[in-house]
Amino acid sequence: IHRRSSATRIRPYGAPEARAFIERVLPSAPDVAIQIAHLTGGGTLDDPKVDEALTEFIRAFRAKDARVAHVWMEVSGIAGYGNWREKATLIAQRIREIGMERVLYGSDSANGGGLTPRAAWAAFRELPLSEEEFRTIATNVAPYMR
Repeated sequence: IHRRSSATRIRPYGAPEARAFIERVLPSAPDVAIQIAHLTGGGTLDDPKVDEALTEFIRAFRAKDARVAHVWMEVSGIAGYGNWREKATLIAQRIREIGMERVLYGSDSANGGGLTPRAAWAAFRELPLSEEEFRTIATNVAPYMR
């Protein structure tokens, strides 16, 4: 799912909306695998509200909250766009906090000026993650694909 449907319409977004999703939406699908695109944002972590929302999910993951037991985070668009190089350390930290086993790689769309899959992977590989961490993410398979 795309949690942040529109950054341009300036709709409320951040920690309260993430908590509402965890508390009100996820309980209605307790056994359904849910893949959240762009680490909960619309691509980059340039907007601090995206990091606020992501931090709420990280809190739930760390607490082993049953409501997030089947939630996966996908990383498309978090490297290669915006000020991602300035945030590379933060991005790597958040990926580790999520837990490598919950992170899925995605290149996103190359349409409309987006990065090609090859360029997206090259940008992602510039993040300060270890080879083992990259390998884990690259080989993770969403449960609905098994």
